[in-house]
Amino acid sequence: MHRITVVGGGFAGLTAAVAAAEAGAEVTLYEAHGTLGGRARTAEGPYRTHEGPHALYNGGPHWTWLRERGLLGPLAPLPPLEGTRLRFRYRGAPRRTPPLALLRLARAGTARRAPVDEDFRTWAGRIVGAEGARAAAHYSAVALFHADPGALSAAFVAERLRRAAKVPPEAHYPLGGWGALIDRMAARARELGVRTETRARVDTLPTGAPVVVATSLDAARRLLGDASLTWPGGRTVLLDVALRTRRGDAFAVSDLDAPGWIERFTAQDRSLAPRGEQLLQGQFPVGPDEPRSAGLARAGELLDLGFPGWRERVTWRREAEARGRTGAVDPPGTTWRDRPAVDRGDGVYLAGDQVAAPGVLSEVSFTSALTAVSLALGRRELDLKRG
Repeated sequence: MHRITVVGGGFAGLTAAVAAAEAGAEVTLYEAHGTLGGRARTAEGPYRTHEGPHALYNGGPHWTWLRERGLLGPLAPLPPLEGTRLRFRYRGAPRRTPPLALLRLARAGTARRAPVDEDFRTWAGRIVGAEGARAAAHYSAVALFHADPGALSAAFVAERLRRAAKVPPEAHYPLGGWGALIDRMAARARELGVRTETRARVDTLPTGAPVVVATSLDAARRLLGDASLTWPGGRTVLLDVALRTRRGDAFAVSDLDAPGWIERFTAQDRSLAPRGEQLLQGQFPVGPDEPRSAGLARAGELLDLGFPGWRERVTWRREAEARGRTGAVDPPGTTWRDRPAVDRGDGVYLAGDQVAAPGVLSEVSFTSALTAVSLALGRRELDLKRG
């Protein structure tokens, strides 16, 4: 029997543990935190917030894998009326529809022609003009968490724009938050015999068996002592706000004048906040030298547009900042293949959202985890079917 050690109990680590155990390996998983989940962890308490991306995109490979194992669970549907309450800030004013230039760039045929070697701003500007390119780049920030999406590879940004703007939407939300999904994955791991140790920080790389390091890239760099484990990421101000319920509030507001997005997650899942309250979560990318206050100021502007009188309705508020914790971004001339490789040699493999694997958001973690386990077991690919 193969033995595999997994370091990190987030989405990537649990995917690796389940996949390895299904393939017959004896798996031990170490998690430094007291609970599993990583950025997919759902906060305990009356306001069930998240640190990382909230949505599962049904166009990704993890969707089928989770569903076939009964791990996907119930989803929180967005009521049709709420779907009509998406708003955009464009030229400083609220709009109900995005500019046509954004829709044109989001079309599959256009997006798939975007070049790797040119930045999005230049490529899109030739097609729809500078203003339309800027609006489209800012809309794509909902899946990028980067202060200047227009400066990134056109192919990288265009794919995320296409996925984020697709109709009907690809984004779906686990009922009760990501924590419910993590709980199902952890239960599946236990059924398969995975030995899980929480509050078990690993400071020295385990020996004697293949190791999948499913941590942040910063943590992997320290653990492996490998200074080459770097890749660009974004810096994002995160804002969580609970408001007393008011009819007519927006479902979400997308900032097309600057990168930013705020969404009322209780529109699809009322279990995330107490009765009579609604939970909003926003992300506002800022540059390396911008103060946090710049992102919070933009948050206030979007709240003013979509949630009138919000200051008088606040019942709870939390602010945070994420640096490089929301996935890799690819500069012009690079693709996911140029990121730190999964196979680090000597039986060590990386998994996570900043390594060399394709996909959007959590799809990168998922794909890299399966790749790591496949390599660790000496197989070209894993059987993704049940049983």
